[in-house]
This record gives sequence, structure tokens and C-alpha cells, in this order.
Amino acid sequence: MDLGLTGKVAVITGGSIGIGKAVAEAFAQEGVHLVLCARDGERVKQVAEAIGSTYSVRATGVRCDVTKPQDIAELVRTVEQNFGGADILINNAGTGSAEKIMDAPDEKWQYYWDLHVMAAVRISRALVPFMQKRGGGVILNNASICARQPLDYEPIYNVTKAALVMFSKCLANELIPYNIRVNCINPGLILTPDWYKTAGILSKDLGITPDEYLKQIAEKNTPIGRFATPQELAQFFVFLASPRASYCVGSTYYVDGGWLKVVI
Repeated sequence: MDLGLTGKVAVITGGSIGIGKAVAEAFAQEGVHLVLCARDGERVKQVAEAIGSTYSVRATGVRCDVTKPQDIAELVRTVEQNFGGADILINNAGTGSAEKIMDAPDEKWQYYWDLHVMAAVRISRALVPFMQKRGGGVILNNASICARQPLDYEPIYNVTKAALVMFSKCLANELIPYNIRVNCINPGLILTPDWYKTAGILSKDLGITPDEYLKQIAEKNTPIGRFATPQELAQFFVFLASPRASYCVGSTYYVDGGWLKVVI
């Protein structure tokens, strides 16, 4: 199926590893040019160069800590200078947390608020004018199943991802008159480097291997009985960003192997 994305420009935050990298590669396969950003400037530049070379698209890597407005401003300048704007924005940067509400300091709450919510607000606000000039665009926010079905060990992650879902709905209502579609994706168990890191730590206490730990997590939580690969999730991002999903506006989509335990 031709998704009609050839020649478009996509900006992806957290684009050097895990889900962001997989989404970048999936877009590149469709002929989409890329601006990837991440905190590790050297790695994101190397990833962008490799993707661009492999798929014959233009790809730029930018060092950017999306919790810092000055870094976001530099990212936007790069997008404008290199491509004149963007057609697609993937707000993907984020990570899990570990705390109890009664113990977590204000500084930790503020950091995750800036990472998961304000980054999406600021980057969307900066790139929307370019999309308007180009006749439309797509914004996809990567939240989490935890926005609806929280895990007890990461309340800050749960709260900020839930806020991102609501932001997506409000922004969708505001921008659809300009032919800019906004949607949110709530992944479940995706086998990212973060999960490998967690498994390496927690499996030691249980006396099992990391792979055995991950298998237990998947079989306990998902009817499908396994983690998804980042590549599986990336295909959904690409479809939802394409004209093939032209009637999809203001919704939140769960890609979770059946983990969500309620009907929505």
C-alpha cells in the first residue's frame, strides 16, 4: 500500500534509540525526510546519517534536551533552515520513573512534567505555523497505557502521560480547522532498551535470567503473551501519520497486546 508520504518531513524527538529510532526507520522506508533529536548529540547524528544513507532520504540529527526551551528553539531553527518546516511531528521523548508520591520531591515532578508534557506543548506550538503554511500536517504524541491503567511504582510517569493524552485531545480540537490532525498512541509492552535495563536489574533479585523475567512480565500482563518490537509499533505510527488515516482525529489508540483491562 502506498501511504502517500514520499517527500514529507518528519520531526521525531527521542529519535536515536528504541521506539523513536524504529519510527524514524519506518518513515524513511516510505521516503520521508527526517529531523531526529536526542540528548546524546553524537549518537543521534550517527543514527540520522545511517538512516539517510540506507533509505536515500535526507536525515539530520540534532542534540536537544526537550526539557529545555533553548534547546527546543535550536531544534526548530534547524528544521526551518534545513527543510523550511515540517509536515509531521512525533512527540516521543520520554522515560519511566520510580518513586512514591509521598517521597518524590518537587524537582522530580517538574522534570517529568517538562519532559512528557511541556516538551510536546512547546514543540507543537513552534512547528504548527509551518504546517499551516504547508496546508496541513500531523502531530502524534507517544503516551502510554499507564495513562489509563497506572503502574504502582511510577506515579509521576502515570500522571504526566495522562496529561499528555488530554493535551492531545485539546490540541486536536484546536488545530483540525487548519487540516492538522492530532492523535495520541498509548503503547503497552514494547521491548525497548529501557526494558532490557530493568530486566537486567530485577531478574537478579529473583534468581532468573533477564529473558525469563521479560517472559514472565509478558505472560502475566498481556493476552498475546509477548512484548511487541519497536518496529511493530512504528508501523502503526506511520499509518496514523499518513493520508490513509485521514479521518482519525483527536483519538487515543492502544497498541498493547490486549493488556488494557477495560472497554473504552
